[in-house]
Amino acid sequence: MTSLRSASTARRRRAVAAVGAVGAGLLVLSACDKPTPISTITVGTSSVNSEASCYADGDGKALTVAQVAECLKKDIAKDADLKSIKVDPDESVRFGVDPKIADKGWTILLNGNPLTDSSKKTYRTIPGSVFFNAQYGAQGNSTLVSVKEGEGNVAGIWSFRLKKDS
Repeated sequence: MTSLRSASTARRRRAVAAVGAVGAGLLVLSACDKPTPISTITVGTSSVNSEASCYADGDGKALTVAQVAECLKKDIAKDADLKSIKVDPDESVRFGVDPKIADKGWTILLNGNPLTDSSKKTYRTIPGSVFFNAQYGAQGNSTLVSVKEGEGNVAGIWSFRLKKDS
């Protein structure tokens, strides 16, 4: 009888320990920042994706104009840290966004200036030559392209470096 009782007690202790471990794990995970939605650029068979370089905290507040400007300035300055992709000007550049981004509307920016109107689709295609054309504000063989989430109120910015591959 005592061996049954000690086996039962041991099982109960293991169950309590397991529940405690799961609870502690959930507590640790809840303290982490949530990942932001993803934006992706695809050229041919190559693609890069990234989380936002700047994102509103999710409590319904938007980024201020100053925060957006600072974010784009920071992205231009730290271009070595940005995800980059080579673009043949004769290829198409495909942009894909998480449905959470599309729901709020999104715009493609070229060097901080709007290149497209806002869209609620999850993808868009732009000719690669646009990103290296001075008429659209491009300069040289490398350009900063960003995805801006939000129509009016900006919720996030995703930036990438496009490098000319001819």
